[in-house]
Amino acid sequence: MDQLVTTLIDAFRGAPSELIVFLISLLPLLELRGGILAAGLLHVDMVRAFFLCLAGTLLPVPFILLFFRRILEWLRNTRFVRLVRRIEDKMNRKSKQIEKYKTFGLLLFVAIPLPGTGAWTGSAAAALIGIRFRYAMVSVVLGSVIADVIMCLLAYGVLGAVL
Repeated sequence: MDQLVTTLIDAFRGAPSELIVFLISLLPLLELRGGILAAGLLHVDMVRAFFLCLAGTLLPVPFILLFFRRILEWLRNTRFVRLVRRIEDKMNRKSKQIEKYKTFGLLLFVAIPLPGTGAWTGSAAAALIGIRFRYAMVSVVLGSVIADVIMCLLAYGVLGAVL
C-alpha cells in the first residue's frame, strides 16, 4: 500500500496536499487508510487529515448502498458477466462475516482498518445482504469514524507516544 500511495502522490504532484489526501481516500481499497498514510507523508495536520479522509471515504457510500445491486444486475447482461460473478463471490464471502450480527457486524467490519475491509466493501456487502439504507449508512459512518481514529493514532504516532 505504501508504494501505491507514494505513486499516487507523485501522480498528483502540484495539487494541494489536502486535495491529494481527499482523492486518495475516495479510492476503493485505499480509502482512509491510504489517505491517512498520504497525509502523514505530505505533513498534513492530523485533525485536518481526519476530516478529509472521512469525507473522502464516505462520499461514495450512499451511491454504493443505493446502486450496487442495480449495477451488478446491469453488468450481468453484458460481456462482464465473469467479473460480476467474481465480485459477487467476494462480496458473499465478506458478507458472511457481517450477516450474523447485521448492523453491528457491519460497523465492526468497517471499523477494523485492515485490507479488504472498509466503507466500500462494507457498503457493497450491506447492499447485497439487504441491510436497510439508513441502518447501513449509520453503521458505515460510525465504523469509518472508528477506523479513522485508529489510523490517525497509529500514523501520527499518538499510540507510540502513549505506549
